[in-house]
Amino acid sequence: MYTQALNEKDPNAGKDKAEDPVLEARFQARVDEEMRIEPNDWMPAAYRRTLQRQIAQHAHSEVIGMQPEGNWLTRSPSLKRKAILLAKIQDEAGHGLYLYSAAETLGISREEMESQLLSGKARYSSIFNYPTLNWADMGAIGWLVDGAAIMNQIPLCRCSYGPYARAMVRVCKEESFHQRQGYDIMMQMAKGTPEQKAMAQDALNRTWWPSIMMFGPHDSDSSHSEQSMAWKIKRFSNDDLRQRFINATVPQAEYLGLTIPDPDLKFNEETGNWESGPIDWDEFKRVLAGNGPCNHQRLSTRQKAVAEGEWVRDAAAAHAAKVAARAANKEEAA
Repeated sequence: MYTQALNEKDPNAGKDKAEDPVLEARFQARVDEEMRIEPNDWMPAAYRRTLQRQIAQHAHSEVIGMQPEGNWLTRSPSLKRKAILLAKIQDEAGHGLYLYSAAETLGISREEMESQLLSGKARYSSIFNYPTLNWADMGAIGWLVDGAAIMNQIPLCRCSYGPYARAMVRVCKEESFHQRQGYDIMMQMAKGTPEQKAMAQDALNRTWWPSIMMFGPHDSDSSHSEQSMAWKIKRFSNDDLRQRFINATVPQAEYLGLTIPDPDLKFNEETGNWESGPIDWDEFKRVLAGNGPCNHQRLSTRQKAVAEGEWVRDAAAAHAAKVAARAANKEEAA
């Protein structure tokens, strides 16, 4: 989910000035010894850029991810469900803020990241470009999407870059709540009327394949995965994490009485793994390229929100300037 940026071609690859071999060796030794890299520490330019891309994409995903859930806020089936969903959306906004702050420690500004997102040049998780057609989608997103996020993010708590790792501790705690909230919705729907169970199955059918694509391409097609693991930005490969997610999720679906929409899914007794059928990577590439079902809608909604909130930002800046001016005048008078 948040390793997709690692598969983009780095436009600056090969253009960096030669790194100091002594500093580079010292940096790698610190990483190998499980010591955290902090903002003021020396780091290779490629390491810095990799983190900038990954953390910014992660932040964008959290911010855009509020939209498909926000669509159902006023249509929640009860006040309790509405309060829980509102709390979850607020969490996603907070996650975006934590991550933008972590990325800023690497020398990229919040304004630059926001500009990249609004221009359509920045990538974010492809899962957030699919529609949410019924209330069961809120359950499927929590159970599958946030479940996949947890699988991806727990290893990030041990990321070699300190600010990112520390931000992920709180994010993971809150994501675990989101996953339980989603599974509870699916459980209630699956135990409900035949119509409600059919809605749950429909949501699972539409969310399953995008959720397992969230881990990124197969390891053989992942451009920078090996280097990121050497730097301990990543701790596990895309395929390892995807397999763990599938192994954990299939029994959960069986407990719900729902069917994983993969006719080729089978259990391998020798490996102890559930083996998935082929993934449609052409669809994955289309959505990441901006041609998913809701890409234009989600980006347009974000652009509109930023434009309509400009007066609030201007008012806050004007107030801050007045407060600073008054404080300066008091100092002069004293």
